[in-house]
Amino acid sequence: MTHSYTHGYTDAVLRVHGWRTVANSAGYLRSHLRPGVDLLDVGCGPGSLTVDLAREIAPGRVVGVDSSAEVLESARAAAAEAAAVDVELRVDDVYHLDLPDDAFDVVHAHQLLQHLADPVAALREMRRVCRPGGVVAARDGDFGTATAHPDVATEWLAVYVPTARALGGEPYAGRHLLRWAHEAGLDEVTSTASAWCFASPDDRAWWGGSWAERVESSTYALEAVRLGLSTSERNAAIGRAWRAWTADPDGWFAITHGEIVARVD
Repeated sequence: MTHSYTHGYTDAVLRVHGWRTVANSAGYLRSHLRPGVDLLDVGCGPGSLTVDLAREIAPGRVVGVDSSAEVLESARAAAAEAAAVDVELRVDDVYHLDLPDDAFDVVHAHQLLQHLADPVAALREMRRVCRPGGVVAARDGDFGTATAHPDVATEWLAVYVPTARALGGEPYAGRHLLRWAHEAGLDEVTSTASAWCFASPDDRAWWGGSWAERVESSTYALEAVRLGLSTSERNAAIGRAWRAWTADPDGWFAITHGEIVARVD
């Protein structure tokens, strides 16, 4: 099964991905991160979270996989800069991982399942490569919970949500993780939630600036126009609204993320 990443790999997208750390994106998993465990990071992107996970479990083995050879170059640079010598990075397909059964103690995916046409199949494959007694873990945003002041979210999501679904994803993935895990045959599942909130001037400039660029030039923006779900003019107007939001001293944005940790028998 083939799949493509909704956002593409523009600089605006990679800036956000490169910000991710265990503290801001995998706190729910921390109790399962012990020195010496073997961890697979599926959909690792530019690798900032992968490298931070490697720090948590050193001297354990970390393998990061992604479908994009291009983005893995950024991940290799991040690993080299951090001197994370125990991180192996490779192109692979979450539906057909080129890895043996029972190979890892922790199999992790961050913001991946929302972009897949068959997240249940992906979770089954993640389970296959997880050792008995290990955990399969995933965290995904739920764009249905995104809220902002001033309200930049309503018009933005009116384009983003149908476009993401037309491209085969589920932008409300966070609320579906527990169901998907059960459908994948994972029984002992703990489900939690956490949120990102952006309200400081620096956070607004970073988050809002990224989305202003994305709605104008990322893969999803171009696809929205091609699919007849938006126009270049509408995308430009949404981009201007994001820039106005970043400049507003009262600007505030939050989004909830669903999380699952499933123990493998």
